[in-house]
Amino acid sequence: MFVILGTLIVLGCILSGFVLEKGNFNLILSAAPPELLMIVGGALGALVISSPKEVLIATFKGAMTIFGGMTTSKAYYTELLTTLSGLYMKIRREGLVAIEKDVERPAESPIFSNFAKSKKNHEVLVFICDTMRIFSTVNIEAHEFDTIMEADIEATVHEALLPSHSISKVADGLPALGIVACVLGVVITMGKLNEPAEVLGHSIGAALVGTFMGVLLAYGFIGPIATNIEYRAKETEAILLVAKASLTAFVGGNPPPVALEAGRRAIPIHQRPTFEELEEAIKASKGK
Repeated sequence: MFVILGTLIVLGCILSGFVLEKGNFNLILSAAPPELLMIVGGALGALVISSPKEVLIATFKGAMTIFGGMTTSKAYYTELLTTLSGLYMKIRREGLVAIEKDVERPAESPIFSNFAKSKKNHEVLVFICDTMRIFSTVNIEAHEFDTIMEADIEATVHEALLPSHSISKVADGLPALGIVACVLGVVITMGKLNEPAEVLGHSIGAALVGTFMGVLLAYGFIGPIATNIEYRAKETEAILLVAKASLTAFVGGNPPPVALEAGRRAIPIHQRPTFEELEEAIKASKGK
């Protein structure tokens, strides 16, 4: 929704200003198709040249995610901590061996089943299950768990940021490709020097549309798309850091309430549930 709204604002304001200055809108419409073919086609080709297959696929998939909503909210983080509460309480009641089936098949687990329904939760669910699988089978120090989880988060965020980096580089190159299109337009114009001034003016104007298109695409659309994808990668990082804070506290020997509070305090302030809200959510989940 906001992507579409932003697109309309960018195009509406820029083109409205052009029309208000009594610009020739027909000139842009006539010149835009070939200019866009050169600029967008050149940018796409450069992206293919610069990107390995896996990065290219991830980039196109990442670009599609901008049309979806963000994952996190106060309700989301409350659900995450409530899920962890159920896991911790089962360990305290029945021991580490009892969670073996839960972490091996989370979609079938009463603890994780609701959280596992959304595909957006896949990464954090794998993160939690992998961590608890190690905790239940290997005897290592709490700080070593912290190192393992930190490496996991770093790798996950690095991969999530690849589409943003690729698209950002395309945005950086678009103004230059606009100049290339403009130069080709000037070359065409030079072949019309024996034409009347009106024809030359139209041809030069059409050539300059290339520069306009390159700059507009770079800073009005492609650059913002890269930034949008970056925010989504940082959102994934924030979720994993909340899970890490809670798991680290629990693995370190703290009781479930302390581990949950450690996770709650790691939540961004504008999305953080209060202590009472989390407590009520946990009580409600126990009553189900």
